Amino acid sequence: MGETEYRNVRLTEDAYQRLKMRKREGESFSDTVARIAGERSLLDLVGVLSDEEADAMRDAIREREEDSRARLDRLVDEMDP
Repeated sequence: MGETEYRNVRLTEDAYQRLKMRKREGESFSDTVARIAGERSLLDLVGVLSDEEADAMRDAIREREEDSRARLDRLVDEMDP
């Protein structure tokens, strides 16, 4: 196997902070970028799902987001004295 090549990449502070938040314990920034770059987008499913399946998926995602938001609100309320 050959020697690893490195590249410098300039990021805005916002982009760096967003990347840092996605970084997992024990993961290098290179590992994080490789993982994120390999993730699939819901846009990859265009034409794969029927309209009904896509609607059901949207509803499930929306419901999960609402549940997460409500759970976070409860945790914040519990932390407030």
